[in-house]
Amino acid sequence: MSEYKNLQLDKQLCFALYSATNSITRLYRSLLDEFELTYPQYLVLLVLWEKDGVAIKEVMKRLKLDTGTLSPMIKRLQNAGLVKKERTSQDERIVRLYLTEKSKNLEPFIAQIQNKVACQTELPSKEFFELLDRLNHLTDSLNNKEDRQSADL
Repeated sequence: MSEYKNLQLDKQLCFALYSATNSITRLYRSLLDEFELTYPQYLVLLVLWEKDGVAIKEVMKRLKLDTGTLSPMIKRLQNAGLVKKERTSQDERIVRLYLTEKSKNLEPFIAQIQNKVACQTELPSKEFFELLDRLNHLTDSLNNKEDRQSADL
């Protein structure tokens, strides 16, 4: 048995976040399956429902994904008829993603799924949004620290 109490699994923030993420992702997966959507595809659609016609680089930034991860996801969304890609006339290097009618019609059904997942947390609304704010702050803090460390190299 370790003499280091901070190495106990139940005292690990990373494991608590990992477990919570897995639980929420499994729940989303089961509810999104009816619409033949994966959780990562759902995240891409969230970005576009928030603002249609977003440059792919902006989607990458928002979802903190690289090209190798996002490109196949976009291809599957295109094949499913949920998004379309268009190069901008001002700068051919910029490719934007747009919702299709199919994905626009899907939005109210997916909004119900998000409500179901939020209800499953059993957190009162105030606590739900406080937790969300704290996790976003944690993510920003860790990303800023990572950015600073990369700059030092």
